[in-house]
Amino acid sequence: MYKHTLTGILALSLLAGCSSSDEIVPDVPPSELYSDAQYALQSGSWTTAIEQLEALDSRYPFGAYSEQVQLDLIYAYYKNDDLALGLATIERFNRLNPTHDKLDWVLYMKGLTHMAQDRNFMHDLFNLDRSDRDPEPVKAAFADFKKLLERYPNSPYAEDAQKRMVALKNRLANYDLATADFYLRREAWIAAINRTQELQKAYPDTEAARASLKIQLEAYQQLGLQDAVERTKQLIRLNPQ
Repeated sequence: MYKHTLTGILALSLLAGCSSSDEIVPDVPPSELYSDAQYALQSGSWTTAIEQLEALDSRYPFGAYSEQVQLDLIYAYYKNDDLALGLATIERFNRLNPTHDKLDWVLYMKGLTHMAQDRNFMHDLFNLDRSDRDPEPVKAAFADFKKLLERYPNSPYAEDAQKRMVALKNRLANYDLATADFYLRREAWIAAINRTQELQKAYPDTEAARASLKIQLEAYQQLGLQDAVERTKQLIRLNPQ
């Protein structure tokens, strides 16, 4: 809890310190500054766009462009991998605009941002499978997309959110599988069995659930529970990988 609180405070302090952009961005009319920021966004110059949008946000917090600037910042932070700032901006936007007509998009971006927190550049670069890493951002993203489908079932982002939930479910199932395998290798037979059963109950239609049966089987064999061994063998026959 302390860690998450500290992270949130850091993000908010970074947002509050965005006025430093005033020193970088020339003092021009807001319409011109917004136009420049849009050009930077469209050209993928995320850092430049962020500097200009932050300058607009700090100089004209209640101006004509205020709401759209915050929406653009959410997107730019996401694209620039400034994920803590993105989440802080999302929370701020929701607090200030509880009835905005783009709240479905904001919730969708919140899910994407949480998903991005699960990425690791080195893992992607070397194609490493790190199913054992902390799944909390994945759980948060799954909850965001689930909320999107419940609140805005007709949203243009609902279909993509549903597809992403499938991928997230597999990621969470793989985490449980890696945990069960860890217990098995440590000869914690009961813990391994408990985790496989939790996995099979929570994510029954995943590849990981089927794979967990082999871990469950070995744990039962090590415990000498022959009836459970036979039941698990039957489950394996009924659920081939």
